Amino acid sequence: MENNMVNIYIAGKQYTVPDSLTIMNAMEYAGYKHIRGCGCRAGFCGACATIYRIKGDSELRFCLACQTRVQNGMYIASLPFFPTQKQTYDIEKVKPSQTIMMELYPEIYSCIGCNACTKACPQGLSVMQYIAYAQRGEYEKCAEASFDCIACGMCASRCPAGITHPMVSLLARRLYGKYIAPKSEHVDKRVQEVIDGDFDAIVKELSEKPLEELKELYNHRDIEK
Repeated sequence: MENNMVNIYIAGKQYTVPDSLTIMNAMEYAGYKHIRGCGCRAGFCGACATIYRIKGDSELRFCLACQTRVQNGMYIASLPFFPTQKQTYDIEKVKPSQTIMMELYPEIYSCIGCNACTKACPQGLSVMQYIAYAQRGEYEKCAEASFDCIACGMCASRCPAGITHPMVSLLARRLYGKYIAPKSEHVDKRVQEVIDGDFDAIVKELSEKPLEELKELYNHRDIEK
């Protein structure tokens, strides 16, 4: 079956592309080369944050270009980078106190509850809710609620209070992982085995195998239940 062709607009210029393409692929079809705004192509890295509007519809929509198919009349604007406010701190010195967010990201207490951040999130996260957890110093809840954040910056681009949501959630996850989460003794054991060189021989053996044999070994490996 042949693809239907649709008209899209990139930087205001019209292009006719197959409707089976993602926004990212459509841009390449139209002749654009991705220097910025293209990473994993699988919805994990957040590099291809995109804003679009359908002709005749006033609603502004948000997505990842690698995951969203083109539609007829789509006006596209890429947001490959958003200038987020990232504070510098030493995770060995900061503690999971309720005051640490006030010290590093005081703007979170200026949240007006508009929920624009949540509406803009291409991952469907409850962004305003995890910011509320951060305000209260509930770092375990904040870490859990923001776990799937890919730091695309879409939420921050829509925030009237100037909150840098991805950086707030990153701090919460670091605090949780460093000070709150139960310690994994088996991970410490495996790290020590790596340091001691217990796996050097097998890594060397694998590195000398041809690619196809490595693929076979991977596809037929034992997987723990």
